[in-house]
Amino acid sequence: MPDPAAASTKEVPPGFSALTEGQATILQQGNEVFYNPAQVINRDLSIAMLKYFIQRRQEEAASGKQRKQPPKRHQKGKANAAGPAPEEGGSNSGSGGSRGGIRILEGLAASGLRAIRYAQEIEGVGQVVANDLDRSVVESMKRNIEFNGELAQAKVKTSCGDARLVMMQGPGAYDAVDLDPYGSPSALLDGAVQAVNEGGLLLITATDMAVLCGNNGEACFAKYGCYPLHRAYCHEQALRILLAAIQTHAARYKRYIVPVLSLSIDFYVRVFVRVYTSAAEVKNSASKLGYVFQSQGCDSFYWQRVGRKVTKGNNSIKYTPGHGPAVPQECPETGAGFLMGGPFWAEPIHDMGWVAGLLDMVRSQRDSFPAYEKIHGILTAVSEELPDAPLYYNLHDLCKTVHCTAPRAELLRSAIVNAGYRVSSTHANPLGLKTDAPPAVIWDIIRCWVQDHPVKQPQPGSYAARILEKQPELKADFARTKSAVSQAKRDKVARFLPNPEANWGPKAKHGRTAKQEQQAQQQQQQTTENGVGTEAGQEAGGDAPMEAVAAAAGPTVQEQQQPEAWENGQLRPEQQQQQPVQEGRQHQQQSVQEGEQQRQQSVQDGEQQEQQHQAADPEPMLQ
Repeated sequence: MPDPAAASTKEVPPGFSALTEGQATILQQGNEVFYNPAQVINRDLSIAMLKYFIQRRQEEAASGKQRKQPPKRHQKGKANAAGPAPEEGGSNSGSGGSRGGIRILEGLAASGLRAIRYAQEIEGVGQVVANDLDRSVVESMKRNIEFNGELAQAKVKTSCGDARLVMMQGPGAYDAVDLDPYGSPSALLDGAVQAVNEGGLLLITATDMAVLCGNNGEACFAKYGCYPLHRAYCHEQALRILLAAIQTHAARYKRYIVPVLSLSIDFYVRVFVRVYTSAAEVKNSASKLGYVFQSQGCDSFYWQRVGRKVTKGNNSIKYTPGHGPAVPQECPETGAGFLMGGPFWAEPIHDMGWVAGLLDMVRSQRDSFPAYEKIHGILTAVSEELPDAPLYYNLHDLCKTVHCTAPRAELLRSAIVNAGYRVSSTHANPLGLKTDAPPAVIWDIIRCWVQDHPVKQPQPGSYAARILEKQPELKADFARTKSAVSQAKRDKVARFLPNPEANWGPKAKHGRTAKQEQQAQQQQQQTTENGVGTEAGQEAGGDAPMEAVAAAAGPTVQEQQQPEAWENGQLRPEQQQQQPVQEGRQHQQQSVQEGEQQRQQSVQDGEQQEQQHQAADPEPMLQ
């Protein structure tokens, strides 16, 4: 077998720099081809997932549980799939690692780094089709493939075309389809659910977090068919919006999805789902989706399923609309009205069996993953989540509502457990609490905490006053209990690691020349002088850097992890980004400035919304 390390001995051509990640090396020339070092976590997780996917497919084939490829529609066109045909003796699609190995499509391959790593680091891969729309990028990709030696040249085949067309021309042609777009994947989902074969794996990224997290609800509804809520749980909500959109597209072709892992990481979300075909199972699609009713006065939220599946005594099944409304006209805690968001994916977003197996495999191969510590921490946090408790509360937001000092997380979690309910953390937010306790129980616990730790009398008639004036029906017990403490914390396993360097996040799109950068800076300076902010929710394919989009989505996980450092006088991440940057990184400085303007615009929008709520509701808003 050709040696993947052979590229390291090759001479780098003049004018290029060599960048090595894992067992792959690519040649870079300025910003000619998009590359983001922050996505090493994404690539490592994808490699780990594909390794485990191949292992599971082999086990399913050996036990006879592997699904057969459905006839006609999803099998037709396999031999004529877009892109290069497999080499002789190559891909045996659907074999799950038998002769030739699996076939993978990377629809938006850019430099080809991910495709090369798949070919050289995953045993059981027969072919990787690396596609990109930009012909100059494809030429750069070919150069990188050649630079990495015979193994990469044998397994990675380039394709130049629209990813949507590539997928539509090859229904059922791929065992795995990987889509990592610069922005929203919504336009790619219809082709993706058709291109993957029976039981195949979809790996999909979305970076338009401002849209998914509720800053631009109308844009989210237009792209994904879901209306978001801008609340503390917005990062898990983003995952559920993406899953709901994939399921909706799949159902049109009598297919359905099974999520095995769904992650919110830094400035993006990444989901891994398997796709199956069953007209009977598609009937359950509505019952897997739900609307969320969010109180406008506090953090209470309530679920209502879109559809309902009823099984009668003779095993006959009937599908009906969901029962509702799930809430009264006013919030029981504050008397405020409700916002309704959705429909979101309401089923589990992880397969805990897959998570456990994936975590064991990552631990056994830790030297294979450059970002091992980060992905190990993420998977550890996921392994402790309650799979059947959708969305979460934020500890600090709960206490901010009634203006009290927040208890330690272990105390609040112990009170929930002592009340007879389950509770866990969430990988999406270090301050998040997932629980099956109803909102009334959560607020009774908060009331008991305030009784033991009195606060300044809130303004009469305010939401805080309305919550605290009610007497708790539950007497909270804050005695510490072992089951309320994370096992990972007891074992001192780091779950939420800080970013390794400054400006760790999305980067500018590839291809900007020095002249374009200068023009963009001049335009930004003119905009600042005129006092005009950057429009939130700009299309992901436009000129606005992704930093501005990420900024609009609110505080990052890293910001939520470091309140103690901020209190000691250290700068926040956005303040650090505003420090003078080195020459040659001017586009990052510009991106930060645009992001700061976006934050200010979001604050102004929030104030305007609050004034509108006050005008519509005679009761005073939360102070």
